[in-house]
Amino acid sequence: MKSVSPKNSDHPTWGTPLLRVGCLLFAYTMVIIIGELGAYAVRFEFELHPDQLDRFRATIVWVLPTCLGFLALFGQFRTLLSYFSLPDAGRIVLASLCPAAVALLVWYTSGGASAAPRSIILLGFLFRAVGWIAIRLGFRLLRQRLNRGPFSKRYARRIAIIGAGDSGANLAMELLSKSKLRMAPIAFFDDDKSKWGMRIHGIPVLGAPELLLAKRMNLSEVVIATPNASGKRLREIFSILNEAELKFEILPSTEQMVNGLVKFSQIRPVEISDLLGREAVSLETERIRTLVRGKVVMVTGSGGSIGSELCRQILAFCPQRLLLVERCEVQLFQIEQELISRAGGSSLVPIVADILDEARMESLFERFRPQMVFHAAAHKHVPLMEHQPYEALKNNSIGTSKLARLAMKHSVERFVLISSDKAINPTNVMGASKRLAELYLQALQKKSTGTKFMAVRFGNVLGSSGSVIPTFKKQIAAGGPVTVTHPDITRYFMTVQEAVGLVLQSATQGVGGEIFVLDMGKPMKIVDLAKQLIELSGLEPGMDIEIVFTGLRPGEKLFEELSHVSENIVATDHPKIMRFVGAALDLETLTSGLAGLERLSLGVDGQFIKAEIKKLVPEYMPYVPAS
Repeated sequence: MKSVSPKNSDHPTWGTPLLRVGCLLFAYTMVIIIGELGAYAVRFEFELHPDQLDRFRATIVWVLPTCLGFLALFGQFRTLLSYFSLPDAGRIVLASLCPAAVALLVWYTSGGASAAPRSIILLGFLFRAVGWIAIRLGFRLLRQRLNRGPFSKRYARRIAIIGAGDSGANLAMELLSKSKLRMAPIAFFDDDKSKWGMRIHGIPVLGAPELLLAKRMNLSEVVIATPNASGKRLREIFSILNEAELKFEILPSTEQMVNGLVKFSQIRPVEISDLLGREAVSLETERIRTLVRGKVVMVTGSGGSIGSELCRQILAFCPQRLLLVERCEVQLFQIEQELISRAGGSSLVPIVADILDEARMESLFERFRPQMVFHAAAHKHVPLMEHQPYEALKNNSIGTSKLARLAMKHSVERFVLISSDKAINPTNVMGASKRLAELYLQALQKKSTGTKFMAVRFGNVLGSSGSVIPTFKKQIAAGGPVTVTHPDITRYFMTVQEAVGLVLQSATQGVGGEIFVLDMGKPMKIVDLAKQLIELSGLEPGMDIEIVFTGLRPGEKLFEELSHVSENIVATDHPKIMRFVGAALDLETLTSGLAGLERLSLGVDGQFIKAEIKKLVPEYMPYVPAS
């Protein structure tokens, strides 16, 4: 592998590792010797007598290797010279304090004969710590100097940062230290009045973001660095920047930042999820870790939007083995390749399989013995399924029943069905097929002595395949129009990370037979969503892009409901999760009904199939097309 030269790197390489260690060894050694000698000089008012120099020479022979040993112990020879932060300073202070503690111990055990006087031990500790920190700071300043080069704000893009907190300050520092970015932060804006008129890294905090409408600063771009701002405030800022005709981007939320430092590479365009205003969900990660760690976990539909995110989050809790079951090999390959680098000590097993293939699934259960199954494989597109109800029934209901029976047969500990809010008083066959799957699990739970069956319902997932957002984006890119079915239609929306996190949290709480419903916040008008997406594209609804209302599609509701009349709410110990418990139906009746539905010919009229489903799901109100 070729080494990267300073010319093509973001920081100086300082030569080979051996040379770097040699430089540090020399620099640290000189600080130790000069610091120890300086301590003697200060203690004796710079009048050193021969006996004091003899004491210095007698003690430095063991103080020097002791100090170097503690430096090595605290990793100070393995660090990059040009990076230095407060945690590094803390380690250096400890590396200087430990030799002082050793010296004091020697002084007390030898009666002061084999160590320097206590005042010199204390001064030596201070001089060493200051000297070593100064060396590391010097290297850091040199790196920043080299990276800045001939930085000229006159020829750089002028950037304003909204948010004068830690995120904004760290971002400004990175922009200032990397001249290659050619971006000069010239002003901060913040809602906190106590910061107005102050300076951060020499950059003034001018006032609230609303001032951007009044001040003409010839800005190239604005970066929103308020990771924890509410959705309402973000929408206001977004409106201000649109009115000022300024290009803008945003830093992700604190929960989305993997490390603590803000990097320019993390800046991205504003997305619709930023404007929803949903509060960050607090997960009891230790309970989830206890549930998953060291287990064999199967995820069906692992290549889909929900399934793939389940795999990502489950892998973070260190299962022994993660079984990725997916019938589409392209999607399976993509999620496997993404997860390989994250697997750590967990084993990934990509499996091309269809849950309806009983012999194949039986062999997988016998071979791998999964302890947990997250069942996300499903047909979920409402209008498509309305025209081919047998496929929705076969995959969502019959497939779930077969998989659940296998789970019980092979003593799976927990079986979690990913359901939908469309299963509540369903008006479409997709929702009815999911409701039938829920009912089957509740009935099967009465016969189960080991496996805990549960379902988790939630609403639309932002950006998932088949959702309105990718459709709207394509329509906007094509110049419109954006099609909305009805001006009053509303839906609940969640981010996929939030939904899956709460699915895992629900799995820790289930005792069997429950249906968990996630707190989906307030429903959002689809037409408002369309307008915001058009504005995010820098266009004006009604002027640049038309919104056309096309009428409700087959089986589509104006709004989604939260529960059936027959279901009772039972509190959980998580504020974002509700537990619904209803009376279970007779398993034999459901099994017989599903078997009868499975025997139906593919050529059977769709309305007949819907009528047969209604016999098992009485609250289902099938869509009847106009004659």
